[in-house]
Amino acid sequence: MKDLPLIEDFFNKCIKDLNQWVHDGVIEVDLELLHKMDLLEFHPGKSKKEDDSLTRYFHVIESIEKITLINDDFVIWIVPESGSGVSVTYTLVALNQPEGLRLELVFATSGVYNNSWLVLRILEKFLIEIQENEAIIASYNKSA
Repeated sequence: MKDLPLIEDFFNKCIKDLNQWVHDGVIEVDLELLHKMDLLEFHPGKSKKEDDSLTRYFHVIESIEKITLINDDFVIWIVPESGSGVSVTYTLVALNQPEGLRLELVFATSGVYNNSWLVLRILEKFLIEIQENEAIIASYNKSA
């Protein structure tokens, strides 16, 4: 889907009531999540190949309220908020399918976890996980 007004409309529907759109709720980034994603290992000179650089390419649309990333597989919105003195960044990830967008997950970073490097690394890990799950589902549907 490359229709920007439809993408914007979908975002506006989702952001109004995230709990309605994300059945698992907003994933809060903390040490436990970083450990599960193997993002706590950062010794100088020791880096894993998949962590060296981001492997996805996106068209970027910047506005005052958010950054939108679009490619053939995903539409992602990175939305910073600073209400009540605490800065939080919400990242919404939707599958970009021919039949339309499907919101897959939302994660929130705040405090020491709220930095661009970490947000992008977490995003990359989630994108890999989503694509692996979609491939498994497709293989089941193909064999059925």
